[in-house]
Amino acid sequence: MLSYPATIPLSSRTLNHLAERIRGHRQQRRSRWRRLDPGRQALLALAHLRNGDTYTRLAAGFEIGVATAWRYVQEAIALLSSTADDLATAMQRIRRLAYAILDGTLIPIDRVADQRPYYSGKHKHHGVNVQVIADAAGRLVWASPALPGSVHDLSAARTHGIIDALTRADVMIFADKGYQGAGGSVRTPFKRRRFRPKLSRRQKAVNRAHAKVRARGERAIATLKTWKILTKLRCCPQRATTIVQAILVLHHVEANRCAG
Repeated sequence: MLSYPATIPLSSRTLNHLAERIRGHRQQRRSRWRRLDPGRQALLALAHLRNGDTYTRLAAGFEIGVATAWRYVQEAIALLSSTADDLATAMQRIRRLAYAILDGTLIPIDRVADQRPYYSGKHKHHGVNVQVIADAAGRLVWASPALPGSVHDLSAARTHGIIDALTRADVMIFADKGYQGAGGSVRTPFKRRRFRPKLSRRQKAVNRAHAKVRARGERAIATLKTWKILTKLRCCPQRATTIVQAILVLHHVEANRCAG
C-alpha cells in the first residue's frame, strides 16, 4: 500500500489539548500499555474529524488495526464531548452579545433502517438537524444536539429551549423566514402571504438589512463544516450529537488560540 505525508489545518495547541485529556483519562484508568501514545492518538482523532479520513486509511497510516483505530477515535470523541457546554453554560457568553444569529443546518448521513424521521423534505436527502448560534461577527458560539432531519428548524429551536433562553436573557435574535411565529426576541424578515398585496418598499428595505445581518450566521455554519467528518456522517445518527459537541470543543480551543 502506498502512503504519503498529509497535513491537518489545526494548531499544536489543539493537539496538545486533546493529548492532555487522553493522558489524564489513561492515568485515571491506569492503562499500562497502548499501541499509540496520547499524542499519536490525538493526532489520529483529529485526522478523522478534521480531514474526514476513514478508519481504514487511518489504520494503515498509523499501523494499527481498523478496530483499534475506531476505538481510539470514539474514546477521544467521548472525552471531548463530555466537556462541551450546554445551552445554560453557553448563555453566560451569549447574553453579553449585542445580538445573536440563529440558523439551522442539515448534516447529511447515510441511509438507516428507520429512514423516514431522518429524511428532510426541504433538502431532499437524509440527515440530522443542528441549530447554530453565531455572534454579530459570524463566529460560532454554540451548536445544539442533533435531531432527525425531518424536524423543522423552529420546532428544533423550541425543543432545545433556545428561543426561551435567549428571550429571558433579553438577547435579540436574527433568524430566517423558517422561524416566523417563534415569538420572544426573534426577528424574522417580512414574508409575503398568498392572496395578499406585495411587500411595501419599506418592508423590502427592512428585509435587505435583515439579510445582511443574518448572512453572517452562514459563516458559523461554514466554520462548523470545515470539519470534513460532517460532510457526510457514515455512522449511527445517534452519534451525531457527540461528534458535533467534540468539534465544538476543539473549535473553541482553536479560536482562543487565534484570538490570543
